[in-house]
Amino acid sequence: MTIALRVFNMLKKVLICLYGNDVAPRFDLTTEVFIASVGPDNRIEDEKSVVLPRASAEELCHMILTADIQTVICGGIEEEYYQYLIWKRINVFDSVIGTSDRVLKEFTRGTLRSGAILYDPEL
Repeated sequence: MTIALRVFNMLKKVLICLYGNDVAPRFDLTTEVFIASVGPDNRIEDEKSVVLPRASAEELCHMILTADIQTVICGGIEEEYYQYLIWKRINVFDSVIGTSDRVLKEFTRGTLRSGAILYDPEL
């Protein structure tokens, strides 16, 4: 049981605000999120998409806290919600633009930064 508890605690949960396959442009208008559990070796252990009943920054913040999310990746976020999440010790990468797959890949590599624009040039 101790080993299972240690492994559980080493998982990092990341939430990406979605608009289709892309990071949602606004935190307060998010109606779908992607949640992934990332293991200590930076591999995705579990993932799921959640459709929210309505867009609400307050309800999204509540979900982030109750789901034990450690990191939030979003587009624009109002200062009030950003400060609240930081105060609750949630890492926030804001002003991120790109597909959820590419953003998650950069996050697991440890190279994601706030303000990142992550679109591959079209060939």
